[in-house]
Amino acid sequence: MRVFSFGHGPKTLTLPTLRVGALPLPLAGEGMKGHAHFMTTERKAPEYWLTDMDGVLVREDHALPGAAEFIARLIEKERPFLVLTNNSIFTPRDLAARLARSGLTVPESAIWTSALATADFLKLQKPRGSAFVIGEAGLTTALHEIGYTLTDHEADYVVVGETRTLSFSAITTAIRLVAAGARFIATNPDVTSPSPEGPLPATGSVAAMIAKATGAQPYFIGKPNPMMFRSAMNRIEARSEATVMIGDRMDTDVVAGIEAGLETILVLSGSTRAEQVARFPYRPSRILDSIADVVALI
Repeated sequence: MRVFSFGHGPKTLTLPTLRVGALPLPLAGEGMKGHAHFMTTERKAPEYWLTDMDGVLVREDHALPGAAEFIARLIEKERPFLVLTNNSIFTPRDLAARLARSGLTVPESAIWTSALATADFLKLQKPRGSAFVIGEAGLTTALHEIGYTLTDHEADYVVVGETRTLSFSAITTAIRLVAAGARFIATNPDVTSPSPEGPLPATGSVAAMIAKATGAQPYFIGKPNPMMFRSAMNRIEARSEATVMIGDRMDTDVVAGIEAGLETILVLSGSTRAEQVARFPYRPSRILDSIADVVALI
């Protein structure tokens, strides 16, 4: 056992050295060497599961090894779960079809997007309000489903999501509405999104233009705002102490999971590399090579 003291006085935190095979693994606060796996806290086996999509389950429309087994195990064990994505372009039906093409069978009801989280937020803030939207079907459909009116005249909100059809006219309208008092919301802060040809400008880039022109800063709903996780948990009636979040990015998935009070698992199949973890002032509960290593934990 190792004892760490925090601050002054007699308070200590006792943590065991975890082992895989015969190799001791570093604890939270120690340096990372190779693909180290560690836990920062002891928690009960999770009952509810949240997982990121790209970099965890799929990469460029191909299922990652272990993803199909992970989904199958959740369904077999009847564990409530949601697949989360900051991408607001597509509806859950679209995304379920995309996952199916990659070989993963995920129900529409098990997909939670930043567009749905944004609609959930607006429904609580101002039921049946109005919004001027820069975005695609995933966002407009989500707002229609909560009874919102989409308008370019005296809107309650300007809502910006990811889009592939941005126009100068839409930006101008958004700027004028925000300047006139419309509240400014964006689905997520990502400034770029990946594509086979290279990075594409995303929601954060579009929102930045409006913010620069108006001086108004948007409220971002998606990751790393833990509100997206809280809304997802409400959807499946999950408790934070019994929920785990799996992601591939320390600066979105892990930090938002920690701030939401969840157990967090970082998988090294996406954005964050093992040697980068020590640079962050927070730690995930576990670090695993891929989603294939998570199956045994369900």
